[in-house]
Amino acid sequence: MAVEFSPETLKRFEEIVSRYPKKEAAMLPVLYLAQGEFGYLGSEAIEYVAKLMGLSPARVYGVVTFYTMLNMKPVGKHHIQVCRTLSCALAGAEKITELLRAKLGIRAGETTPDGRFTLSEVECLASCGTGPMMQINDDYYENLSNEKIEEILRSLK
Repeated sequence: MAVEFSPETLKRFEEIVSRYPKKEAAMLPVLYLAQGEFGYLGSEAIEYVAKLMGLSPARVYGVVTFYTMLNMKPVGKHHIQVCRTLSCALAGAEKITELLRAKLGIRAGETTPDGRFTLSEVECLASCGTGPMMQINDDYYENLSNEKIEEILRSLK
C-alpha cells in the first residue's frame, strides 16, 4: 500500500509550500508534516515527499538522516532524547542515559516492548546552560538528576 497524505494534510502541505519562494525551502516543515501523518518517515514516505517536492529521494533521505527530530522507524509514545553533546556530557548526560536504560530495560535506539518509550541519544538540543537535559516528544526537561528522572517517568505512566 502506497502512502499518501489525507486530503486535509495535502491542503496543509500546499499552504506550507506557498509560504516559501522555493519549494525545497519548505522541506523541514513538510517532513515534519509527513511524520505527523505517517508516524515516521520510512522509505515509502521519503519517496512520496520527494515526489511532492520535485526532488530526488536521496536528497530527502539526506535531510531526514541529518535531523534527530525526524524518525525513520516507529518510535514509542514517549520519545526520550538525551543530549550527549559536550555541555551535557560534562554535566552528566551519560549517567542520565544509564539510569534511563536501567529503568526502561532498553538501550539507545530501542523501544520498550509495550511501545511506550523509545530512548535516543542526540546531538545538541540547544539548552547548553541547563544540562544535562533531555527532550521527550516536544517537551524539554533540564537540570536533570536521578530524582527528576524518577519523577518524570512516573508522570508518564
